[in-house]
Amino acid sequence: MTGKAHLVLEDGRIYTGTQFGAVGETLGEAVFSTGMSGYQETLTDPSYHRQIVVATAPQIGNTGWNHEDGESRGDKIWVAGYVVRDPSPRASNWRATGSLDDELSRQRIVGIAGVDTRAVVRHLRTQGSMKAGVFSGPALADADELLRRVRSQPAMLGADLAGEVSTDDSYVVEPEGAHRFTVVALDLGIKTNTPRNFALRGIRTHVLPSSATFEQIADLKPDGVFLSNGPGDPATADHVVGVTREVLGSGTPLFGICFGNQILGRALGRSTYKMTFGHRGINVPVIDHTTGAVAITAQNHGFALEGEAGEVFDTDFGQAVVSHTCANDGVVEGIKLVDGSAFSVQYHPEAAAGPHDANYLFDQFAALMEGRKH
Repeated sequence: MTGKAHLVLEDGRIYTGTQFGAVGETLGEAVFSTGMSGYQETLTDPSYHRQIVVATAPQIGNTGWNHEDGESRGDKIWVAGYVVRDPSPRASNWRATGSLDDELSRQRIVGIAGVDTRAVVRHLRTQGSMKAGVFSGPALADADELLRRVRSQPAMLGADLAGEVSTDDSYVVEPEGAHRFTVVALDLGIKTNTPRNFALRGIRTHVLPSSATFEQIADLKPDGVFLSNGPGDPATADHVVGVTREVLGSGTPLFGICFGNQILGRALGRSTYKMTFGHRGINVPVIDHTTGAVAITAQNHGFALEGEAGEVFDTDFGQAVVSHTCANDGVVEGIKLVDGSAFSVQYHPEAAAGPHDANYLFDQFAALMEGRKH
């Protein structure tokens, strides 16, 4: 990690550091994650597709890399690039099978180290997430040329990315113990710990591509339908929104998280918008307006639903309510149909990585399916 590298932002800011991971060029949207731990889960989260992640924790990589904590099939790293301040020169964990630097190199993920990440994050908080690039080795050029490359890439607003991270073929995750329910999960960028949480509750999960039709879902006779997390602009996901409306019309219980929350919102007639810098971390407080309880949650989203805390609104499927909001900024964090047949949250109850405050939502979904079954 001795060669020079540059992080170049769309507004002309340039940060100089050293090579980390693969050498070359990568482009994406610069965002930051506030998690103090869980970098492997972050890097393998498909929701980070086409994003250059800046780590706010100063030292990254001290637990190395292992073959258990990845959140994508095949442990694929989905981030476009990685920006860190102080990469650990040594992996120190009994589960580690290698170093983070080696894994980034193996998967050809271009990174940069030695950057004042606190300064980068303060800039992104002020100016908002923006186009960026990391350049090292033969990809280095004069500042004007690097800035031209950064600005010429497509914007995240209007990006249709769920199909790029979704599975090509359907697959099944079997329940642990006795089979209780069957769920169809639309893979919009699903994390591996989600079907695992279903399996722990006796739920068989059929994971289908994002292009699946309602007919393909109905053929499996599911007790419930799940909309996963995923990347991109929800305003582009018209096909999945249409399928979701058909699911709602059928009365099948529905549960969505993250991108799935935005899809359910759109199916209920709400619009979405791009946030200034989003929520990415494992310490975001969310208020449940039904109970008043506050949960500390894991989040990764740059888009959100329009709405206000406790707002009740009419839909084609009955009344709905904004059930959860962020305690920090009032952003919509959950919606549900008043009759209880469908609900979603903007955060990650599978807690990979993150706190387990919201894990009960899987039990809530199971109870909903149990009630409908009887």
